[in-house]
Amino acid sequence: MLKLRGLAWDHRRCWGPLDASVGPYCAAHPGIEIEWDRRSLYEFGEGALDPVLAAYDLVVFDHPFIGDIARGRLMVPFDDYLSAAERAFFERDSVGGSWRSYAMDGRQWALPIDAACQVASYRPDLMEPYGKLPATHDEVVALGRRVRAEGKWLGLPLVPTDAMCLLLTLADPREDGEDFFAPDMVTRAIEQLRELAALSHPDSPKWNPIRCYDHMIANDDLVYVPFAFGYVNYASKAGAPHLLFADVPTPASTGALLGGAGIGVSAQSKHRRAAVDYALFLCSPDYQRGDYVRSGGQPGSLSAWKDETVNASSRDFFRSTLKTIKSSYLRPTHSGFMTFFRQGAPRVAAAILGETPAPDLADALNRRYRETKPADEPSRSVA
Repeated sequence: MLKLRGLAWDHRRCWGPLDASVGPYCAAHPGIEIEWDRRSLYEFGEGALDPVLAAYDLVVFDHPFIGDIARGRLMVPFDDYLSAAERAFFERDSVGGSWRSYAMDGRQWALPIDAACQVASYRPDLMEPYGKLPATHDEVVALGRRVRAEGKWLGLPLVPTDAMCLLLTLADPREDGEDFFAPDMVTRAIEQLRELAALSHPDSPKWNPIRCYDHMIANDDLVYVPFAFGYVNYASKAGAPHLLFADVPTPASTGALLGGAGIGVSAQSKHRRAAVDYALFLCSPDYQRGDYVRSGGQPGSLSAWKDETVNASSRDFFRSTLKTIKSSYLRPTHSGFMTFFRQGAPRVAAAILGETPAPDLADALNRRYRETKPADEPSRSVA
């Protein structure tokens, strides 16, 4: 009996469709057993890779690790298992930059199993008295002042990880410039985020998106969130209260920071072929728009995002945010970026809370970015 072990992150959006796949897949492939374990959202996005890849055949992970994976050849490239036509199909069927986010050094190191970006969200029952959704920063601030006058709040997840993601969305970073962040753009972004933070629920500095959305569902004091990674589960929730999602209040061509998740096969796996085949099944359009969504997943397949049945089951979560994710920003994935991100995130959170001047933040981030970017950075493009 061949046994595959996989590692997911601990939210139904990730583990729901993976757990649901085990019975049908094993029934159709006698002789295979599959077991999925879970780790925290923080470990998924910022945890160490080496211990994970030594213990599991398949890992669901965040795309900024790709630089480290490519440099160390830590995962199995999918290129040898896909024809040119199949690679082209997967790329066309990915959402926004999702396919490209798992490419490095001419190889495809993972498949985009899940797609996400920062989007806006709201409680429709609470938002109704305030009219149309805000479309600009000034309109968000105006809404925030109105809801505060009535004892309610905006929301803005501001734990260090999400604070850093907000800066990456708003400060227009440039990988090919002298500085990663233009100082004036950092100042502008921090000023905007301080305005939003002042109108946001006082627990926002303790919140990631999940905690924020859980609060919105359980309480009646949080009306609108301008930026947080989207979770379809809160839109597809049966009954009320539930959340609706929308494009972010930035210019149409700007988008927001790309998130999502990839699935890769450890280079240490003893069952590479079986693991690759299972990953391809999980990412196939038929599974993605079927049991994947029905089991609480947020697919990486563009055909699923456009599917009428999928949107009907999720109160149009996918259709309502597709414009944002199509134009979302793909953060650097070179080896060393995760070190930069981990070290910079607490500084950004402190700056938003007024504890660090914005010019000092820009200097510190640019200096650390230069220190952690390798001179021989591999290309993100795929041949």
